[in-house]
Amino acid sequence: MSIRHLDSLFDPASVAVIGASPRPASVGATVWRNLRSSTFSGPVLAVNLKHRQLDGETVHARVADLPVVPELAVICTPPATVPGLIEELGAAGTHAAIVVTAGLDAAQKQAMLDAARPHLLRILGPNCIGLLSPHIGLNASFAHAQALPGELAFVSQSGALMTAMLDWAHGRGIGFSQFVSLGERSDVDFGDMLDYLASDAKTRAILLYIESIEEPRKFMSAARAAARNKPVIVVKAGRSSRGQAAAASHTGALAGSDLVFDAAIRRAGMLRVNTLQQLFTAAETLARFRGNRGEALVVLTNGGGAGVLAADAAEFMGVPMAELSPQTAARLDRHMPGTWSRANPVDIIGDAPAERYVNALEALLDEPGHAVFFIHAPTAIVPAADIAKALLPLARRTPQRLMSCWLGGAAIEEARDLFRGAGIACLATPEQGVRAFEMLQTYRRNQALLIETPPAGGSRKPPDVATARKVVAQVLANGRSMLTEPEAKAVLAAFDIPVTQTRSVAPDADAAVAAADAIGYPVVLKILSADITHKSDVGGVALNINSADEMRDCAEAMLRRIPRERPQARLDGFTVQQMVRRKHAQELIVGASIDPVFGPTILFGAGGVAVEVLADRAIALPPLNVPLARALVERTRVAKLLKGFRDTPAADEAAVHDVLVAVSQLLAEVPEVAELDINPLIVDENGVIALDARIGVSAARPSGADSFAIRPYPAHLVETVQWRGRTLTLRPIRPEDELQHRRFLGRLDAEDIRLRVFYSRRSIEHSELARLTQIDYAREMAFIAVAPGPDGEEETLGVARALMDPDNIEAEFGIVIRSDQKSGGLGQLLMKKLIAYLKQHGTQVLMAVVLDENLGMRALAERLGFNEQRSREEPGVRVVKLRLDG
Repeated sequence: MSIRHLDSLFDPASVAVIGASPRPASVGATVWRNLRSSTFSGPVLAVNLKHRQLDGETVHARVADLPVVPELAVICTPPATVPGLIEELGAAGTHAAIVVTAGLDAAQKQAMLDAARPHLLRILGPNCIGLLSPHIGLNASFAHAQALPGELAFVSQSGALMTAMLDWAHGRGIGFSQFVSLGERSDVDFGDMLDYLASDAKTRAILLYIESIEEPRKFMSAARAAARNKPVIVVKAGRSSRGQAAAASHTGALAGSDLVFDAAIRRAGMLRVNTLQQLFTAAETLARFRGNRGEALVVLTNGGGAGVLAADAAEFMGVPMAELSPQTAARLDRHMPGTWSRANPVDIIGDAPAERYVNALEALLDEPGHAVFFIHAPTAIVPAADIAKALLPLARRTPQRLMSCWLGGAAIEEARDLFRGAGIACLATPEQGVRAFEMLQTYRRNQALLIETPPAGGSRKPPDVATARKVVAQVLANGRSMLTEPEAKAVLAAFDIPVTQTRSVAPDADAAVAAADAIGYPVVLKILSADITHKSDVGGVALNINSADEMRDCAEAMLRRIPRERPQARLDGFTVQQMVRRKHAQELIVGASIDPVFGPTILFGAGGVAVEVLADRAIALPPLNVPLARALVERTRVAKLLKGFRDTPAADEAAVHDVLVAVSQLLAEVPEVAELDINPLIVDENGVIALDARIGVSAARPSGADSFAIRPYPAHLVETVQWRGRTLTLRPIRPEDELQHRRFLGRLDAEDIRLRVFYSRRSIEHSELARLTQIDYAREMAFIAVAPGPDGEEETLGVARALMDPDNIEAEFGIVIRSDQKSGGLGQLLMKKLIAYLKQHGTQVLMAVVLDENLGMRALAERLGFNEQRSREEPGVRVVKLRLDG
């Protein structure tokens, strides 16, 4: 389930407290008292076998005795009673329950869920504090205080943290739209909360405290959808990473779970912060300052010390400080005293009258391209409130470019309130303000990844999936879990990743010499052993071998050394490979491993033998395209080296991106892959080549598209059909289709645009196009019909799409056929494919809203078996529906 009946949780008409009690300090007494003392206007009912009166109200012995069916129940009774109570409530017609009871064992929790399922009754908890919905005065919790009404939703996995946050926010006048303790999340979880709050009109931003995630694909789908609508800010507990000490690869040791969670947050377009203070700082900044597009900061202050603190924080956090243009500096010179700083931070000196503030701020705001951080310390010369009033006309003109910090207490309280009332972000300290700007930059980068368009086409050839699968199948059939180096390179080569020529030979010096003679010197010799993961650690790698004699000496030395260093290890043989010498080559690592929560992950960073010491790496969730691969690379320190330095030319970064995309595809197509290391992958201006590779496999198939936290492109749905003498391809839309889709929309007639609710106008912004082409295949589907145009380039002829609700009960569809391609049956062709897909997907109802005069759409719906009814809410509109589960 997802959002079904969650409105009964947050906006119930009536509430019953099961286990309401007069016993002081009991949970039942506290919940009853909180509900009774709140401003909730609906009936609050008490149920308890032992009592008949409570605070002058009738107490009912059983659920069946209640005079009305409660829409929401709060259960405060012993664990053994919970499943039976859920059954009674569900049968009576209650839609939601908060189980604050702790201590349910696994069997009791399952019995509780089994009892709820037939009635679609939603459960918050168990072992939770409850929830507060301040806008309706609902306090269905045993928290110690009420929540103020506001626009922030706070959802916490920790009950103790929830009460601490409530107390902290109350003292600062911070209000909430919803305040929720999830407890053990047997039913309602973070994904459900994100889906509900994303469309909650009272919620401006969503704040989450997370300790763990159980359903990663559901969470990622909900998070990506919510983050497109409003800021989602996350505090995640457990930042420390112990790594995976037992992993056989470098990647497994480097890919700590916290890094993976970071990657998931980034991919979903959310913002992660480290502390509760930063949570509210981020909420304030994103609510009031989100429209800022400046990449650099100018600090305006009346105190030199405050400016220095801000500048220090900016350098530490990597926030660029803008250079003042000569024109702006000259303008400031005309209004400032001779002792002003003449640089950024702009210090206008502590004796500044209000007019000087106005002149300085106006000059800085008139120069585009940066944000202004205004810091004021109170003085006896001009009251802070007078300065705020003088600045407000300027501040209101461009609130998205201005942050403020009014230092002090009572002396600046009125000034701060005036700025906040004008929609200006107000931060407590200079450091907090700079941190807020840095958070905004991170948030903008994460949001940009949601709508960045990958390039169309691409030069990569299709992978030889059959060859890769054959190699892996043979390894598993032989009872092995690790591929040899030649086998691993064969798999990489099948996915068009350049590898060095490598041969395997028996553990014999003459065999090694023969292989080297065939490849051509110089060569590299490596031991081949399933029992030795890192060959360099035991002297099992020899580089730059230039002759047969040198090869024989190296091989014989290894044959003597390995039994001495690792007496238990089997020596299966040697690998001999071409020695690659590139003057400007840099060593990288590309890897993959399986996270226990988010599934397959991809790692990139600086490679070589010191990879774990350097620990310069970043993690991403597949599937990857070129923009996502580029973003992954740019999160590492080695990315700067790839740009070139001194006499080293820039590396071929596009080739690196191609390798990352290929590894993503490998994980999708070969589900047996459990871990992968390419180390080193060397790169220079001429491209990349994998010098060494390790691949671990498992018959449990831990990888594969079905294991991705984000559903990859469903290539199996692509099909070719004949239509009006043309060969068409019907396929799911791709992010790469954005430009092609823009051209498609540009060829629609004005009347066709008017009749289609799906598109409002011919000209469409990039962000809107991104929403249409970068869809979440777990919740949405868009099939397009494409064919070669007169110039041979692919063009779109029509699209049919459906957006499923989070519960996958109902999907709303839209269909558009290019104006010059109508009346030929293409719409019916696309709709039949869409209907067949939705049936297989388990969707129950397909519907659309159609204008009365859209006779063509109404006729198509009738041919396809839809039922039509007039809309009760909107005149001139029909609703067409088709049952898919009949």
